[in-house]
Formats: sequence, C-alpha cells, structure tokens
Amino acid sequence: MTASTIAADAAPPPRIGFFERYLSVWVGLCIAAGILLGQLAPGLARAVAAMEVARVNIPVGILIWVMIVPMLLKIDFAALGQVKAHARGIGVTLFINWAVKPFSMALLGWIFIRHVFAPWLPAEQIDSYIAGLILLAAAPCTAMVFVWSQLCRGDPYFTLSQVALNDAIMVVAFAPIVALLLGLSSITVPWDTLLASVGLYIVVPVLIAQAWRRALLKRGVKHFERVVARLGPLSIAALLLTLVLLFAFQGEAILRQPLVIAVLAVPILVQVVLNSGLAYWLNRRMGVQHCVAGPSALIGASNFFELAVATAISLFGFQSGAALATVVGVLIEVPLMLAVVAVVNRSQGWYEAGASRAAAR
Repeated sequence: MTASTIAADAAPPPRIGFFERYLSVWVGLCIAAGILLGQLAPGLARAVAAMEVARVNIPVGILIWVMIVPMLLKIDFAALGQVKAHARGIGVTLFINWAVKPFSMALLGWIFIRHVFAPWLPAEQIDSYIAGLILLAAAPCTAMVFVWSQLCRGDPYFTLSQVALNDAIMVVAFAPIVALLLGLSSITVPWDTLLASVGLYIVVPVLIAQAWRRALLKRGVKHFERVVARLGPLSIAALLLTLVLLFAFQGEAILRQPLVIAVLAVPILVQVVLNSGLAYWLNRRMGVQHCVAGPSALIGASNFFELAVATAISLFGFQSGAALATVVGVLIEVPLMLAVVAVVNRSQGWYEAGASRAAAR
C-alpha cells in the first residue's frame, strides 16, 4: 500500500465527528463568550492583542498552527500522480476554485456590502468586510472536504488528488489572487504582511505537516490514523479559542450593530449555491461520474476558513471587519455544506441520467 492511498483505503464509513457536526453551535457559544470576556475583562483582551512581533500576534499564531497542521497531515502530495485519472472532474474543480470563486465573491461583496446593505453597515468597515470575504474565497477547503466527500459517497482517490493539487497551487496563487482582488476593490495591499502570512500559514505548516506525516507513517498506518484522530478535536479547540479572542475585540461592534453577521452571511450563502451548483452542472454536462461530481461540487463551494481567519487577523487586525467576515464563514460552513451534501445525494438519479447522455455523445 502506498502512502497516497492510505486515506482512500482506510477511510471510515461516512460520518461527521461530534465537534464538526456542531461547529456552528460552538461558534455561537464562542461569540457569546468572547463578547462577554470583552465586556468583563477588556484589559485581558488588550494584553493579548499587544503580544505581537512584526505584526504577527504570537498567541494567535500558535493557535492557528495548532489548527492548520493537523489538517495538513491528511494531505499526501503523492496523490498528484492520480490527477490524470480524474482529469475532467479536476479540471472543473480547478476552474471553480481559482477562476470563479474568488472573483465571484469580490463581485458579490461589491453588490451586497458596498451597495445593497451599505446603509446598515459602518462605513469605515465596508472595505474591510469585502477584504475578509475575498480572503475566505481565495483558498479552497483542505480538511473538512474529506468528511463532505465521504458523506456524499465520493471517490476518495479523486478527493485526495484534488486537495493535494489545490494545496500545491495555493502556495503560489493565494497571495497574487488576494492582492489582485483587493486592488480591484480599491483596498490597499500590504504586500509584506501578505507574503509573511503565506509563509507562516501555508508554506511552513505544509513543510512541517509533510515531515511529520512521513515520520508517523514509518511507525505504521494504524499509528498514523490514531494520531490524526486525536489531533482533530485539538484543532477545532484551537479554532474556537481563537474565535473567543477575536470576539472579545469585536463585541462592541456586534452589540452596536447585531445585524452585521446576518448581512455578511448573505454573499457567502449566495456564493456557495452558485459555485456548488455550477461545478455540479459542469460535471454533469461533461459526463463525469457522480462519485467525482459530488466532491467536486463540495470542494468548489467550501473554504479553508482557518487560513482566512489567520490571514485576516495578520493583515487587518483583531478588530477589523475582515476578521469578522471570515468568522461568519466559519459560523455557516457546516450547515451549508451539509445542505449541499443532501442535494448531491438526493439528485443522484437526475445527475446520472444526464451524465450518461453526455458521455454517449
């Protein structure tokens, strides 16, 4: 058995973990806890914010590494060798992830945040909200995709190869796409901080995770799986603690304008429907198997929100609208993805009828 097939051959039956299933509930509790902490102990929140080196907050940087590295452990870049076997499905997903999703989110942010909902939002934060939405859309999901793929009975080899390819592209494409879209949105691009964020939260974690992965696999597949399983809750806990700190700073803004979170959720919701639907339809038109089209639609719709949160905090700070916008993505990720899974599973007959006709042409 090769390392690139471990996640595929050893995949458990379709299920979603306890922490992941109720992620929206935990995020809601963290919002309340963070706001309460900010009101009761504002000095503590300010002290944590002051612990910075070169605009990198040390406590948050550590928490984000704890979030990201366990997720990257699941990625095997040897799976890139399987890309040719799923060329059409991977082509569709790459098109959605890198040519549609970031740009459609920038457009949706311009429509909803700068225009439709602008009267209900603080004018000084509008640019920052749009920046957060762009950051959220500029990186495709890495870890939770394996859960969504299992739930829709997706081809595990396709999922492995697609995620590995997306991660490889993200190392070089994330910063330029973010910088381009921020510039097009008339938002100043702090290039030095952006590149530092890519190094700290993509390149270095990928290198650490791959080295750790190889070391764990030398001790056997079962040992590797046990370690990954144990680290899952730790990763979610680090995310939740980061959100508590973030909302300790955002509390005043939320209390003044409680509709902000609902407003920010609108473009994210529209984007998920648009991108998952487009990916699913394109795969059907190309005659791609349903077990590939399902995870393709889910990868096309979901986001690497841990990276988005980290980069937003680094670029714009704890109290920024960008940080808040990325957290809204965390809040609604699970229910939205479960809804997409349900649609993919229930529409399998319709999908396969159309895909068979397309393949016969």
